[in-house]
Amino acid sequence: MADGQAFIDFYDVLQVNPNCDAKILESAYHYLAKMYHPDHSGTEDSTRFYEVTEAYRVLRDPERRAEYDTLYERNVRGSEYRFPTSEDGAIDESAALDDAEDHARILMYLYKRRREHAQDAGVVGFYLQNMLNCSDEHFEFLKWYLKEKGFVAVTEQGTLAITIQGVDHVISMSRTTRAEKLLLSQSKDREDG
Repeated sequence: MADGQAFIDFYDVLQVNPNCDAKILESAYHYLAKMYHPDHSGTEDSTRFYEVTEAYRVLRDPERRAEYDTLYERNVRGSEYRFPTSEDGAIDESAALDDAEDHARILMYLYKRRREHAQDAGVVGFYLQNMLNCSDEHFEFLKWYLKEKGFVAVTEQGTLAITIQGVDHVISMSRTTRAEKLLLSQSKDREDG
């Protein structure tokens, strides 16, 4: 980054934690570069592709990353705390609903994994995060919630696996969904008949 240019948070561009290792950095780069590549119809974005490529070019080199981290400390970490405003306390109901859908997707995936691979039911969190296409912070929030509810646990290998409570929750959600579909179907039949 040349002097006079506005600071760009490369960690944010790559959607990774500043403490991530080279493997996670590379995986994030490949995922985002593929998504934003100009030849990828539907999600192409040449500006974002350039930003992702530039961020990875700097952060993959240990010396350049160390220099960048010094700038990062001054520009981002030094200004992280701010006094809350009245808008910070507002509830975003759509975010809560999105989180509920993400919880369900994680649990369904882990449920399927447990059924198909009972002896090796754990999944690396990074794969779940990629499936959801969410930031490190958001994934940490989702993981925290599911762990606190007792729906998932961290295995000895450091992977995430569904618990008995999680299986019971998936079964309960499935029953509720089936009952709702049946009621909608019956209601539609009455309207048509």
